[in-house]
Amino acid sequence: MTKPASDFTAPRAPLADSAVLRAVDVTKAYEARPVLAGVSLALARGERLALTGPSGSGKTTLLNCLGGVDRHDSGSIELLGERLESLDGPGLARLRRHRVGTIFQFFHLLPTLTATENVELPLQLVGVPAAQRAARVRALLERVGVAHRADALPSQLSGGEMQRVAIARALVHEPAVLLADEPTGNLDSANGGRILELLRELTDERRVSLVLVTHSEEAAAICHRTIHLRDGRIL
Repeated sequence: MTKPASDFTAPRAPLADSAVLRAVDVTKAYEARPVLAGVSLALARGERLALTGPSGSGKTTLLNCLGGVDRHDSGSIELLGERLESLDGPGLARLRRHRVGTIFQFFHLLPTLTATENVELPLQLVGVPAAQRAARVRALLERVGVAHRADALPSQLSGGEMQRVAIARALVHEPAVLLADEPTGNLDSANGGRILELLRELTDERRVSLVLVTHSEEAAAICHRTIHLRDGRIL
C-alpha cells in the first residue's frame, strides 16, 4: 500500500562517495540581473537533494545550469568528470542524452506519440538497437504501473499516468542524474504522494542521483538533504 506523502520521513543519506555532480561558485545573470550568486554544492551517487526557496530564488535556473540547458556565467559545474563550461553545444547535448534525465511539472510528453513511443525516444537518440529498446521500455512501463496504457496517447492519460510515463522516459536511458522541476505541482495530493514514493523507490533501486526543485515539504521529505535558496544564494 502506498504511504501518503505526509508520512514520509527523511531517509538516511548514502555513504560518502565521489560526487557525480559538483558545482563551485556558480553565477548566472539575465540582462545584468543576478539570478545565481556563487552557488556551490556536491551530489553523491544515489543521493536525493531538494532545492527549495521562494519564487524567483534561482531554483529552476540552478537546475537548468546543472543539466547543461542554461550556461552559467562563471564558476564550475562538473558532471561525471566533465566540465560543462568546457563543452560546446553538441557536447552538452551528448552529455544530456546519455547521463541526465529530466522530469517536468507539465510532463512535456509529445502529444502525437503513444506512451511507449514517448519512453522509447531517448533510446533512439542514443542508438540503442530496436529489440533492446522494446524490452527496456516494456519493463519500465510495467515498473511504473502504466504498462496497460502503453498504446495510449498523452491526451488519453490522466495526470498521474502522464507523470509516470514521463518518469519512465527520464530513466529509460539509465542516466546518472535525474533532474525534477516540481514533478508533483500539477497533480492532486493523492497522485502526488504516489509519484513521490515512486521516485524514491526508483532512485534507490537504480542508485540514480536526484535534484528535486520543489515548494512542497512532502516532496522535500523524500530527499536526503535540502538546500534552501534565497536571492540566488544558499542559506
